[in-house]
Amino acid sequence: MNTATASPVMLYTEQTPNPESLKFVTNRMLYRGTADFREEGLAREWSPLAALLFDQPFVKGVYITNNFVTISKEFNYEWADIMLKLKDLIKKYVEDGGEIMREGYAEAMQALEAEHNSQQFSGEDGEIAQRIKELIDTYVKPAVEMDGGNIEFKSYDKGTVYVIMQGSCSGCPSSTVTLKSGIEGMLKRMVPEVQEVVQEMG
Repeated sequence: MNTATASPVMLYTEQTPNPESLKFVTNRMLYRGTADFREEGLAREWSPLAALLFDQPFVKGVYITNNFVTISKEFNYEWADIMLKLKDLIKKYVEDGGEIMREGYAEAMQALEAEHNSQQFSGEDGEIAQRIKELIDTYVKPAVEMDGGNIEFKSYDKGTVYVIMQGSCSGCPSSTVTLKSGIEGMLKRMVPEVQEVVQEMG
C-alpha cells in the first residue's frame, strides 16, 4: 500500500456507559472480529497493539473490533490525565501501519468456542441455547457494540442464561441494568423457558 496517498488517521473518543471505559474510534478498519483482552498475557500473545497499550500502567483492559478500541482504565487514574497520551499512541501506531492482531487469533478463539459449543448445543436444551445465542447475536450485540462493548452467549442451564460482557460492558454499573431489564426481558418474552440472565466474568 502506498502510504503517501493514504488518508490521514483520524481518531476521536466517545463516552461509554461505563465511566472506567472510553471508546477510541478511528477512520480505519482495525480488526474484522472481536478481541477482548482483560489480561496482559493474552494481549502479548495475540495483539501487538493491545500489548503496547498494556505497557501503560493505567490500562486495565483492551477491546478491539471494527474501527475502534475500547480501553478500560485502572480506577485510580483520571481520563483527563491519560486520554491524550492514549490517543497519540493509537494514532501513531495505526499511522505507522503497526500490526493490530496476529494471524490465527480468530481461529484459536473459534476452536475454543467450538469445543465449548459442542457440549452446549445438544439435546432439547441445546436447541433452546441455539435460539438464545441467535437472539443475542441479532438483537443485543449491535446495540451493545454502539457503547463500545460486546456480549457473548456462554451457556444455558435449566432456565438460566449465562452471558459474558466484554469491552466497556465489563464491570460497567449500567450493564447490570441493561442485562436485567433489557436482555432478560426480551429473552423471557421470546423464549418462554428462560427464567433469568446471569453475567459471568469472562
